[in-house]
Amino acid sequence: MNHWSIDTSWCLFLDRDGVINTRKFGGYIEHVDEFEFINGSDIAIAELSQLFQHTLVVTNQQGIGKGIMTEGNLSEIHRYMCAKIEELGGKIDCCYFAPDLASPENQLRKPNTGMGIAAKRDFPTVNFQKSVMVGDSDSDIEFGTRLGMKTVRILYNEEPKIEADLTLGSLAEFKKWILGK
Repeated sequence: MNHWSIDTSWCLFLDRDGVINTRKFGGYIEHVDEFEFINGSDIAIAELSQLFQHTLVVTNQQGIGKGIMTEGNLSEIHRYMCAKIEELGGKIDCCYFAPDLASPENQLRKPNTGMGIAAKRDFPTVNFQKSVMVGDSDSDIEFGTRLGMKTVRILYNEEPKIEADLTLGSLAEFKKWILGK
């Protein structure tokens, strides 16, 4: 099937901003009307979710901690995102988020592993050695590496300082890679 022998016992972890939807540089996606899927990411997630046991979103959202948006705003955005994926025949099993400001003590916020640990608690069949983390930032890649996952970097606007196992231009390209096309 693919180069890592991925099958339906594997789990897919996805960062949100810059992987699933267009990032808002210098700001936050605060409302549903600002959420825009990156070309083909919605279709890619729908198809990839058929190949993986679980599809999980892990996203840092410190706009909540800054008081720029609320958890309610974020929930509305995630409901919209998940509904669009379901319309395409796919599924996101859960969206995890770190709402607090960046600090070394914050275990939830990537690159720390709190969201991964929470996913393992909620979905006991998660095996990090049979998981893939797809992200666009060094903190995403470090998060996956710390948990023992395969890592895929989606090139966006950040100059990488940490090497991922695989680097591609989009989630749609990752889907093609997985399918061996």
